[in-house]
Amino acid sequence: MKYEKIKSKIDEIISERDFLRRLLYAGLNLLLLRAWYVKDEVKNFFKSKNENEKIKVLDAGCGFGQYSYFIAKKFKNSEVLGIDINEQRINDCEKFARRKKIENLKFELADLTKLEQTEKFDLILAIDVMEHIEDDVKVFENFFKALKRGGFLIISTPSNLGGSDVHSDEDESFIEEHVRTGYSVEEIKLKLENSGFKNVNVRYTYGRWGQLSWKLMMKFPVMMLGKSFAFAMLLPLYYLLVSIPGIFLMWLDKKVRNEIGTGLIITARK
Repeated sequence: MKYEKIKSKIDEIISERDFLRRLLYAGLNLLLLRAWYVKDEVKNFFKSKNENEKIKVLDAGCGFGQYSYFIAKKFKNSEVLGIDINEQRINDCEKFARRKKIENLKFELADLTKLEQTEKFDLILAIDVMEHIEDDVKVFENFFKALKRGGFLIISTPSNLGGSDVHSDEDESFIEEHVRTGYSVEEIKLKLENSGFKNVNVRYTYGRWGQLSWKLMMKFPVMMLGKSFAFAMLLPLYYLLVSIPGIFLMWLDKKVRNEIGTGLIITARK
């Protein structure tokens, strides 16, 4: 499925419509299990910092900008830069930030494989990004260079144990734009360590309960939208029916320690 077509349609709908953009952000934060894990890691990072310390954050491959917005609004001592390769999306995010006068939030067009920053950021996020980039090692090296000494990296990406809805050699990725179906724990840890990172911690997300929630909350709605965007009219009713069981399943996924899972949450330090 070409997920980018759906995302482009969403871009059209929320462009210049700030209420719809904020509604999208709220929906993604609630309905995406990975957002629960990422926000926990971000909160833990900021808890370890002095409230008066200026924290520079790079949201690498920021997409719709929901994580950039979350950090800039919640942590007033942050200076957030969201970057992405999609020019229209970046322009829309930047205009939104300026209309809302969010002074600690900016967006710029950039290619992560050509990132040229040196010891600038305290925190880098790469959420749902690395599965789209062929030259991942170059990106990891760029992240390492861009972080200050002691800087922190957070990555969320599919695992090789069913990530991208691939469970055998015959399966195709659910998202056609993915250049890899997922990482093994050993592979991504080794690549990060070879790029210079230390204290690399890799945990499984989307275990038994998380996989069920993903099918309810994401896979089935995206499949319907892929057939026809007219199904968007039915989404409020659909989520009214599945949101409570879906959110409960996500809560369970966070409560248990997943021995395996279709997703990974990775943290590392420079």
